[in-house]
Amino acid sequence: MTISTFTLRGTKLTMSSIASNDSRTAPIPVADGWNRLPPGYAIPEQAPSRADAQEYCRRLARSHYENFSVATWFLPERLRQHFFNVYAYCRISDDLGDEVGDPNASLEMLDQWQAELDACYAGTPRHPVFVALEETVREFDIPKQPFDDLLKAFRQDQTITRYETFDDLLGYCRYSANPVGHLVLYLCGYRDPDRQALSDFTCTALQLANFWQDVSDDYAKGRIYLPREDLRRNQVGEEDISAARNTPAFCAMMRFEVERARQWFQRGLPLIRQVDRELAVDVELFSRGGQEILNAIERQGHAVLGRRPAISKTRKLALVARAALGKLLGSRV
Repeated sequence: MTISTFTLRGTKLTMSSIASNDSRTAPIPVADGWNRLPPGYAIPEQAPSRADAQEYCRRLARSHYENFSVATWFLPERLRQHFFNVYAYCRISDDLGDEVGDPNASLEMLDQWQAELDACYAGTPRHPVFVALEETVREFDIPKQPFDDLLKAFRQDQTITRYETFDDLLGYCRYSANPVGHLVLYLCGYRDPDRQALSDFTCTALQLANFWQDVSDDYAKGRIYLPREDLRRNQVGEEDISAARNTPAFCAMMRFEVERARQWFQRGLPLIRQVDRELAVDVELFSRGGQEILNAIERQGHAVLGRRPAISKTRKLALVARAALGKLLGSRV
């Protein structure tokens, strides 16, 4: 999660550590950590050719999330490989933080990944993602900061599982979601802070929508992203989340959270009219997709515990059709 063109689930930073994690009591070796991830994630001894590295990124991007593949339908051909390269970086970084199953191993593997990022900017990468990304960074003059920020969020994921306030949650989005939007803007030729600020609203809103959609799934991983101040104000306890009790108090709290996310989507919508048509189609598609998640939450009475809200295939097709029509007609509405 999403954003621009990517939605990264599992990349969640929280601001106040609590709960213990059983996997920390028996750390796994770093080598075994790489083995827990898809084949080809590990850093090779020798760098592949650029052509092979680009194919690696294309294959990874096309195999993971169907909504990323849909998004690339609306991109100009000249940008597609570069989007694949950036997506591959984000995807593997996300998995290093969320799919290894041991925080200590994840931290060591993220350090190795950081070293590859540094090597990319020094011109000596070995991993196919960074071999491909090196050309993208050079062609679009992308600073290292957005890539660094994402890794900062993934590292914090390993030790922090609760946060106190909504402002703390926004601090998480500053590192885990918003940098992705900045990367997309760089690829499309936009470097100004005003567009980046609008992108931040959209990326944050997408992250919030994912939080509210996945409360039970995240709790199963030992994480709660609902601010503690909201839990207290609504007299909702962690035991309610653990037992999947969609009490009236919990549903009232979720109603408030959904409306707050909608406000952030609205704040980001002006970006659609401030970028070229190809990017505008993507921004609109993902903004509306995120709002559809909020609609799905509303349709089930904000009772998200034990039942993950989802967008129907019919509605997804309608969103894509609308985006395609907008591109055909040159519309940005």
